[in-house]
Formats: sequence, structure tokens, C-alpha cells
Amino acid sequence: MSHREPHAATEPRQGEVMGMRGCESAATCRSDRPGHGLHPMQERLAVTTASKWIDAIVIGVDEHGFASLAELGGDAVRRVWHHEAFEGALAPGEPVAIHALYGVLARGRQRFSVADA
Repeated sequence: MSHREPHAATEPRQGEVMGMRGCESAATCRSDRPGHGLHPMQERLAVTTASKWIDAIVIGVDEHGFASLAELGGDAVRRVWHHEAFEGALAPGEPVAIHALYGVLARGRQRFSVADA
């Protein structure tokens, strides 16, 4: 049996936690990790599981891509992140829908991949 060494302690890295490993800027990012580009399969799965969409209202959005959403019909507030800060498309008070399984946020016909923050 081999001897196992303990893992070295690591420092927290907020950007890596949010899936930004190796990303320099949103404009040049080609990742399909949650919160980055919307993968076609991710969008297709969200469309075919329509019962998992949750209606919400945008509470706030910041320039770093974090959005707070108040779910309709409940007390839950969700915080999500998108690499391109939702391309400036979200504003407080707007209705949106978020897919509970596949991390897709819908605003009208626009779709964004989101990561839970």
C-alpha cells in the first residue's frame, strides 16, 4: 500500500470558482462552461423540458455579470453569473425565466448560459 500525502492548502480564487479559468476577456472567450457561451445542446435540453422554467423578476445586475432574480410565487432570490454581463440586456424590474436544471436564462428571445453564484 502506498503512502498518501495530504493535499496542499489552497487559496480561494473567486474567478476560478465562477468558471473563469484561463479567460482574459468576455469578447475572446470561447468556453461553453456554465455562465459562458450557450452550448446548442444546453439550449435544446432546456427547450424540451419546459416544465422546469421558473419565472422571475430581475432585482439587480452589476457590471461584473452578477444578476439577482426574485422568483415569482415564492420567497426565493437567485443569484446568477454570466461572463459577458448579459451584454447589457438585463435591467431591474424586467421579467425573465430561468431553467432550474440546465442553467439557461431567457429574456424574450434572448438566451444566456448562467452559473449559480
